[in-house]
Parts: sequence; structure tokens; C-alpha cells
Amino acid sequence: MIVARSQRLARRRIRLVFSQDPLLLASALILSGLGILNLLAIGEGGTAIHQAISVLIGLGLFLLAQRAGSRIWAWLSWLVYGLAVVMLLAVISTGLSAYGARRWLQVGSFILQPSETAKLGLLLVLAVVLTNKRMRVRRRVAIALVLAAVPVALTLLQPDLSTSSLLLVVLMAGLILARVPLQYPVGIVVLGAILFPLEQHFLRPYQAHRLQAFLSGGHDPAANWSLLQSHIAIGSGGLFGTRSVPMHELLAQYLPARQTDLAFASLIEQWGLLAGVLALMAVVTIVWRLVITATQSRSFNGAVMAGSLAVLIGTEAAISVAGSIGAIPLAGVPFPLLSFGGTAAAVHLAAFGLVLGGRRDFERRRLWLGPKQMQVRPRMVRVAALAVAFALVSLGALTYQIQQVQGAMLTQFGSDQMTRCQRLDAPRGQITDRHGTPLALNAATDRVMVVPALYAQSGGSLGQLASFIKESPAVLDREIAAAKGGLWVQLTDSLPVPDGDRLVKADLTGVLVVPSIKRTYPYGALVGPILGFVGAVTPDELSDQPDLDPNGHIGRAGLEREYDAVLRGQDGAQCLYVDPQGRPVAIQETVMPVAGSDLHLSLDLNLQRQTVAALTRALQGMPGQPRGDLGAAVVMDPRNGEVLALASVPTYDNNLYGPPVDGPGLTRAVHRPGVPMLNHATQIAVAPGSTFKLVMAAADAAYNAIPPSRVIPTGYTFYYGGASFHGWTGLPPQNLTQAIAWSNDVYFYKLALALGPDRINAVGHALGVGRPTGIDLPGESSGFLGSPSSIKQMGGTWYGGSTVILGIGQGYVTATPLQVARWTGAVSTGQLVTPHLGVAWDSDAASRMTAVSLRGPEPLFFAAQLGVVRDGMRRAVTEGTATMLRGLPVPAGGKTGTAEDFGSPNHEADAWFTAAAPINQPEVVATVMVRGAGEGYFTAEPTVASILSYYYAHHAAITREELVLQPLATVVKPGSWSPRARNLSFLRSRTP
Repeated sequence: MIVARSQRLARRRIRLVFSQDPLLLASALILSGLGILNLLAIGEGGTAIHQAISVLIGLGLFLLAQRAGSRIWAWLSWLVYGLAVVMLLAVISTGLSAYGARRWLQVGSFILQPSETAKLGLLLVLAVVLTNKRMRVRRRVAIALVLAAVPVALTLLQPDLSTSSLLLVVLMAGLILARVPLQYPVGIVVLGAILFPLEQHFLRPYQAHRLQAFLSGGHDPAANWSLLQSHIAIGSGGLFGTRSVPMHELLAQYLPARQTDLAFASLIEQWGLLAGVLALMAVVTIVWRLVITATQSRSFNGAVMAGSLAVLIGTEAAISVAGSIGAIPLAGVPFPLLSFGGTAAAVHLAAFGLVLGGRRDFERRRLWLGPKQMQVRPRMVRVAALAVAFALVSLGALTYQIQQVQGAMLTQFGSDQMTRCQRLDAPRGQITDRHGTPLALNAATDRVMVVPALYAQSGGSLGQLASFIKESPAVLDREIAAAKGGLWVQLTDSLPVPDGDRLVKADLTGVLVVPSIKRTYPYGALVGPILGFVGAVTPDELSDQPDLDPNGHIGRAGLEREYDAVLRGQDGAQCLYVDPQGRPVAIQETVMPVAGSDLHLSLDLNLQRQTVAALTRALQGMPGQPRGDLGAAVVMDPRNGEVLALASVPTYDNNLYGPPVDGPGLTRAVHRPGVPMLNHATQIAVAPGSTFKLVMAAADAAYNAIPPSRVIPTGYTFYYGGASFHGWTGLPPQNLTQAIAWSNDVYFYKLALALGPDRINAVGHALGVGRPTGIDLPGESSGFLGSPSSIKQMGGTWYGGSTVILGIGQGYVTATPLQVARWTGAVSTGQLVTPHLGVAWDSDAASRMTAVSLRGPEPLFFAAQLGVVRDGMRRAVTEGTATMLRGLPVPAGGKTGTAEDFGSPNHEADAWFTAAAPINQPEVVATVMVRGAGEGYFTAEPTVASILSYYYAHHAAITREELVLQPLATVVKPGSWSPRARNLSFLRSRTP
């Protein structure tokens, strides 16, 4: 019986609670429940329990206020108001401070916010005063102003501008709803506008920054940090929230005031847009039910109280949501019942109880009231309710728009801001010669990086880590300290691979072991100018290629630069999650780097070594000849342009460029004579001398200016225009073939005049004179071939003698050794090829090769007439100036050259020689130039003879095909390659 009676009593009490207005109470409980769920989702369980207790206390106050009825309104209003004022005074002297304001009182284990009580107290006392018909209007208004001024002033002293503003909203609502003549509230509004500049002095610095940023359009990222985080929370929430997303609690930490002022944004982030819509619907329902209470109340006092409470609740919610989405500056106004705040929750629930209790009281005592038509109704209460409802619906629509339009971007931004990544440089691909010998590769060592904060959190000691990398703990401690709090610290980049393997097996949290990216060149200066080197990324390169690592390295010269996109690969990354203070909290999954592709060259290392050695001997000086300061040699296949050897002496060791750079060694190399930092074969253009006679002979074959078979007088001296031009010796009358064989200067003086500069230029251009060869090396010189028109454009004068000396490769013509080799191959084969070093690159993990695409051979329009030129080159070997090639096992053809060069340091002539073999079906061209080394016959010719002798002695090994290429349908041009992802096992890392 007793149990049944207790159950009936409990059910009766529940019915009593919900009997007056179940929608209002249910909406209030929904808001309170959503607030508690938000606190639980962001990992603040203790705060959620505190809020739940406050809501229960508020429900208790709701019951008490509801049962008390209207009889206690008068004295309760003054009691609550007076208590609020006393507590506000106590805050000034003994209150708790936070964020530069003093707003809270601590009573035992409870923390109260008296300003929330002040809202209720002012609302109640204004409802009593303004509806007192026994007082004149002026007196009621004056008393109301005084009553409002006290809590407003006290909250401003805290300072708490947002609460002060809400107290003024309560005052204005009371004046309007109580039907006070409009001149009074209008006058107050005008006065507030006049005093607005003074009100700004009560703003805290962060509030002033927020206001200024809002007025300026939001261009201050620091001042708009809170708004940005609010937008991220709203945008990333989706329909159902981020609770299931990994690290969602970490993302929540970036939202300031997520428990209070920005609780609405936090609710959407954690529980989704649907939860936000539910919260707005609950507020609209509460406002709607309070307005119905105000319009149906038989008591003017109760009507004003209910209407004012509706305006207060709606205004708080609207300001809070508007601030969260940036419609107004963030004002620091909590969302009623949703935001954390025990005092606010209890006060709001108690206020609902008072309003509903008054309505129930008057409904039970109808005889107390006069006729309904004589009762006064609150002014504009329905208009206020509609305005609040419209505002909340509009703000909800704007919230939806933010999520739909910017959701993806904001979600990505939110993820990026809590991520810090350490780029893991991809190992560059190797560069090999035509037989697979590595010419450029990466050091066989490991880099060790550590996240000090995570390593320390895991309990790891510096002594343990130091034992693996064979350093003292003190050294590691200094390196970490030198990083000045950096997330990643590189401890070494030269750990032997076996030691790196042991460190990986130790599975130390926050320690990463990756292959070293240090580039090494085992053959150094032998191929230095060809391979080039890698170096740091420059700001200009970063601007052109934003995907580059600002702290990374790219190819800076030679093939390393030309094929950088092929060799560089795709960098990986090891990312960390960091909290808003930038402290690492967890390691993300490793993004594996993809190694660059190996590049395979046409170069033969042994032939390159022999060519460099022969050129070095030539630079040491031949008997009876001056000693030159620099030289170059080219060995090329004239059928396809493959460069078999490319020597440049003196040169530099590209290992000097590291990383790290050997500064002193590099300085010494730069200041050595003979400009060793340039590739002399492609970047030094000088007068080609008599090697240009091959171009002249080809022009005669094309235009028949002097029939090649015609024998003409020559001799030692040629007179033209009052000037005399000498040959290297006196020679008898000769035809074109003989003139090539004996390098007859006088013959070619006459031929130049017979051809004229225009026809020489036409054939010269066809043979590549005066334009880059297109070799896959950066910084190539184009050389020069002048004409009367081009010299005039340059401000010079073309004389008759200019045409004469052009016939022997002097005057307005310069060429690089590679250009001479190219036209030698062209007159020998009838086609002009593009020289190249790169042959193929690895196209996939199966080691299949893809050929490098180049321009195909260009047939010469006079190819059919070039037999006479080849005959002259062959005759030079058999009886003329190239007899040192007689000993080759195949018939060769050649051409000497001696060019005056007043720009050489010793002012001596440059020695040239170029040859092709076998001359009937050429497969190799060799060209040598030694600056300032005297006659080509004595210096350059024996060098070429030595190179070609080695070539044919090792012909089978040099020409052996090593690469299996894919069809040319899949080729790429240098510089246009994009790396493909591959499965690699070179990265060895251990993360928690």
C-alpha cells in the first residue's frame, strides 16, 4: 500500500510539473540535455555532471516557483533583485577573476555568476514597478531607470559588457511591453547612441579587436581566430557530427569558449546540424509558449514578466548564434540552457516556474480578475515574438549555408591546423652510364629524427637513444635545445644502415629512421660538369613550383638539373597531431616517399675516362706548342646523337656541393684558372678555325659556286680590297677535295667570296651553326654566325674582308666543340642529329625502361651532294693534314683547325681537330678543342687519334646494348616527367 501510494504521488507530481505547459518544459529540458551532451562529446565529463546537477537544482526551483504562485511576486521580486545587487557588490571585492574580468563568486564548491541572477531580478522587479498603476508614468520610468542602472553599472565594473547589454534589453522590453509612452524608450535609445563612444572604453582588448575586425570585413586573422574556429566547427559537423571521427576531441580543443559562448557551434561540430536545428526549434518553442502565456495572462504583471522573459531568451539565443556565424561581432553571450553555466540554468528554469506558476494561479482564482475585455495586454509582444522567431530561422538558414557552401574547405582547414608534417625527402634516382655503372647515387646511410616531446612522454631516455647513434646524451641534449622547441629534431644523417636497422627494431616512440638524401658522385671530376649537382631550393623556384620543399634540394646544374623531375621522385611525409598550443600529441600514419627513377645515359665510363686522360695530356702541352688553359672533347654517335664521352678540363668535383657544401674547397675550385665551373664542350664558344671549312665545303656542294672538281690557283697570299690574307703555307692549285685535305686557306678565301655570306649562312644554319644543339644539358651556348644584316642590327659593319676570313672560320663566327662535332656528323651522314646524354629512365618497378624522346634527325637538303666533302675528309687522312688517323682499323676522315684567339690568356691560337669513322658509314665522331694550345695538327689531332684508337680497341664493349626500352609511344621529353607511385621498402620507420 505504501509503495503504491508513493508511486501515485510521484505520478501526480510529474503531471503537475508538465500540466501547465509541457511544450515549454520539454523544450527547456531538450536544450539542457543538448548542452550536457556537448560537454560529454568534447571530453569534459566532470563539467557535464556539474551542469546536470545545476539543471536538477533548477528543476527544483521551477517546482517551488510554480507552486508559490503570484502571491509572492512582489516581495520575491525585490528579494531576488536585492540579493543580486549584494552579490554583484561582493564580486567587486571578493570575486574570482578570469580572462581579465571579475565575474564569479565561490560559495563552498559552487561557483556562482551573480550577473545571471541580476537578469531575473531586474526582470521581476521591473514587471512589478512598471505595471503599478498607482504610480505616475514618470515615476515608474524613473524608478525603472534607477533599478536598471545599479546592476548595469556593477556589471560594467567587472567588466561584463554583454550582460550589461542584456540588462538594457530587459529594461527596454519592460518599458515597451508595459505600455509606457514610446517617448521614454525612444529617448533611452537616442541617449545610448550618443553615449556609444564612451561605451567602447569598457571593452576588453580582445573585444575591441573583434569589433574592429568585424567592421573592417574580417581581414585580421588574429582578431577573427574565434570566428574562424566557429566556422570550422560548423562546417566540419555535417548532419550528424564528428563524434566518430578520430581525434575529434583534439579538433574540439581549437574552438575557444566551446562550453559557453560558442556552445552552439560546438554542438553542431559534435552532434551535427540536426542537433543545432533542434536547439533553435526548442528556443522558438520556448519563446512561442512564453508569448502565449503573456497574451493569455489575466494579470498585466504576469503578462509583462512572460513577455520580457520571451524577449530575453530569444535575444540571448539570437546574439549567441549570430556571433557564432559572424553575422555580428562575437559578444560573449551564452546560448540559454545550452551553454555551460549552473547559475544561468537554474535562473532560467526558476523564471519559467514563476511565469507558469502565475498563469496557473490566476486560472485557479478567476474571481480575482475583472472582465477580460478590461484587462490590459502587453504592447507588441506578438511582434517581438515574430521578430525573434524570424531572426532565429534566418540564422539557422545562414548556418546551413556555411556548412553546405564551405563545409569541405573548412573541414580540410580544421584538419590542417592540427597537423604538422615533416617532409620525408624521396631518394633521388641513380644516374648510370650505358652499362649500368652508377655515376650518381645516394649515400648508404640513414637519417635519424626524433619528436622530443613524444619521446619524453613515452618514457624514453636520451641515454637509450644515444646508445644507438653512438653519441653522448649531452650532445643529443644540446642538439634538441638548439632546435628551440621544434617538433622534429634531426640527430644525424650519417648513421650506418646496420645501426639504423637496430634502432628500428627497438621501436622507440617518436623516433624516425629514413634513408639519407646525401648525394654522392663516386667518379667526381671525371663526370662533374656532365652530372652537375644538387642544391637548396631558391625562392624563385619555390614560386614556380609550390610543391617543392622550401628546405629541400633540387638539381642545380648538369643532368641533375635537366632531369630533376625524373630523378627527384615524390616526397613523403610524417605528420603529427598538435594541440592549439602547437604541442605534439600523436603521430599520424607515415606517407611513404616514392624514390626517383634511375636515369641511364649513353655515356661509356671507360671511354670517358680515356677521353679525359687524353685531353689532360694535351693541356700539359705538346712538344713545340704553347700550353693551353682549357679544353674539351666530344665523342658522339652521328646516327642518333648519343654522346659517348664529353670531357671538360679543367673541371670540378661535384662532391664539393654536398650537401653539405664544402665551402673552402668550392672557393679554391672557383678560383682555379681555366674556368673549371663551366662545361667547356657546351658553354665555351670560340672561333672554329679550319673546322668551319667543312661548312664552307658543304655550301659549295649545295650551291656549286666553284664546281668542286675545278682546280683553281691558290698559293700563300690572297689579295682583296687592298688587303692581303695569308694561308698557313704555300699550296699549288687545287680542287675542293684537295683543299679540304690540305686545309687550303686561299682556296676557301675565294670560295667564301664566290658563295657570299647569305648562302654561307643558309647552309651554316642547316648544319646547326649559331644555334643551340639541343643537348640535354642546361646553359648551352648557341655560338654565333654573323651576316651583314645581323651585324648591322648590332651596330657593326660588315666589310668585304669579313666574308673572306669567314671562309676559314674566323671573324663573325664562333662555335662550341659540341657544335663542331654535330656539323662533322651532319656532313658525314647527310642528317643533323640532336646530341643527348639521357637514353632512358625506369618506367616502373619491374625495371622496364622508357626511352627519352628527342627530336628526330633532320635530313639536309644538300645531303646527296656531300660525297665530295667526305672524300676531302678521307683524303686528309691518307695524304693531307690528318694522317695520324691512318692507324685506325677503319677508314676515317678528319679535319684540322687552328684558330686565332686573342681572348685566350696566352693570346695563342686554339687547336682544333674533328673526325668521323668509318667515313663511308660513320658511327662515331670525335672532336677536340684546346684553347691557346697552338696548331691543331700537333695538339688536337693526336688527342683524337688516341680517343678513337681506344674506341675501336674496345668497340664491342662500348657499343654493347644494355637497355630494353619500351616502344617510343610512351616517351617523354626532359623536364616534362611526372613521377609514378611505386611500392618501395626503403623507408624504415616505427611510430606508435
